[in-house]
Amino acid sequence: MIPPAFEYTRPTSLDEAVRTLADAGEDTKVLAGGQSLLPLLRLRLAFPELVVDVGRIPELRGIREDEGTLVIGAMTTHHEVVRDPRVRRHAGLLAAATATVADPAVRHRGTLGGSLAHADPAGDLPAVILALDATLVAVGPGGRRSIPAREFFVDYLQTALRPDELLLQVEIPARDGWGFHYEKFQRVAQAWAVVGVAALVRRDNGRIAEARIGLTNMGSTPLRAEAAEEALEGATAVGAVRRAAETAADGTRPSSDPSASPEYRAHLARVLTRRAVLAAAGMG
Repeated sequence: MIPPAFEYTRPTSLDEAVRTLADAGEDTKVLAGGQSLLPLLRLRLAFPELVVDVGRIPELRGIREDEGTLVIGAMTTHHEVVRDPRVRRHAGLLAAATATVADPAVRHRGTLGGSLAHADPAGDLPAVILALDATLVAVGPGGRRSIPAREFFVDYLQTALRPDELLLQVEIPARDGWGFHYEKFQRVAQAWAVVGVAALVRRDNGRIAEARIGLTNMGSTPLRAEAAEEALEGATAVGAVRRAAETAADGTRPSSDPSASPEYRAHLARVLTRRAVLAAAGMG
């Protein structure tokens, strides 16, 4: 289909982009890699009056380390995230999950910030960022604002970003020494995950000292499996992990669609959590 008519602008600096968004109305969309927005435009599911292309703003790109924190610019592509040795060393879960996103063509164009700002609960990366306890930094007319990942995802395709704000970067605490695994079920290759589980595990003296579990497609936003996280503390055997995984769907509200019923999604959450945690803990 042909997208609806809209105005288009391509700022070349962060200041120019912020001014553009501040002057524009709420019917404005930011274009990053385009892998989420362009399909919505073509299907006429989005009707912006203005599209602001931020693809040529250098301040939005790049990966660096800053005193124990990994800082990733919002316009950094999935391909760059997967290949960067600092991401693999300090946030291996993000690299592993990003490598499963769609296909190489999409990963070369799609961006980390674009995926997070789109806030699709069926997307792989929002749940991963939640499990990593990341902070998302927005910039607007009032300056920079830090938003914890737990507060960033508000509802289906909705974030805490204000209409005049732009996602600048993602800050991830280094998780060196933690085991990790991303497990998802999808009906066909490159499709959205029916359910996905992002698991981070820190072991100490043979037991699970801490666990972080993010759930993909188990509600209108990405979620943390808090009951399972709590139940995993102190686990030393496979049986204890299995019992903890049975609580993975507690407190969730999975949707019903042609891919799965809520009951089936809850079943998948339990099974995939068990697999992901065992793999992350080196117990599988």
